[in-house]
Amino acid sequence: MFAAENGLKSDPRLQGISEAIRVVPHFPKQGIMFQDITTLLLDHKAFKDTVDIFVDRYRDMNISVVAGVEARGFMFGPAIALAIGAKFVPLRKPRKLPGEVISEAYELEYGTDCLEIHVGAVQPGERAIVIDDLVATGGTLSAAISLLERVGAEVIECACVIGVPDIKGQCRLNGKPLYILVEPRQIDNCC
Repeated sequence: MFAAENGLKSDPRLQGISEAIRVVPHFPKQGIMFQDITTLLLDHKAFKDTVDIFVDRYRDMNISVVAGVEARGFMFGPAIALAIGAKFVPLRKPRKLPGEVISEAYELEYGTDCLEIHVGAVQPGERAIVIDDLVATGGTLSAAISLLERVGAEVIECACVIGVPDIKGQCRLNGKPLYILVEPRQIDNCC
């Protein structure tokens, strides 16, 4: 669900967040309109508003784990975790975590990838949310949910800053709700 459909329809923070995201045409390949959140991070107000909206949503849900998907989920997850009194758990690409890990492979549009979590980072029964910057197909978020559930977490919701309007992958989120702040920005007259 988009934040605008959940009581924030006229909230000016959403427009500020959207406007702070730079669109880079044809990156990393032809035809892709890359949604660059690094410009959002440079805008103190928009970055704070982004974190604040998520904090307002999760503050009273008894969340004990904020799981951030590498790498851009790392930019929002720790601030949200600190503000709601939860721990931050990184979900990383293969061979990035130094301790014992468990892995979850998943399909991408053109290949496969994998997420890993440290053994013991999450205890059975802990309530978790998954945070990332963008959801398009839902494959990465579905893998994150599966990984957390394998270690016994109760995944409450997935949260993304940006989400495509007709998220085809929403059905792949294992029945978990999806909370999105803004739609992808477009550029006029882009060839």
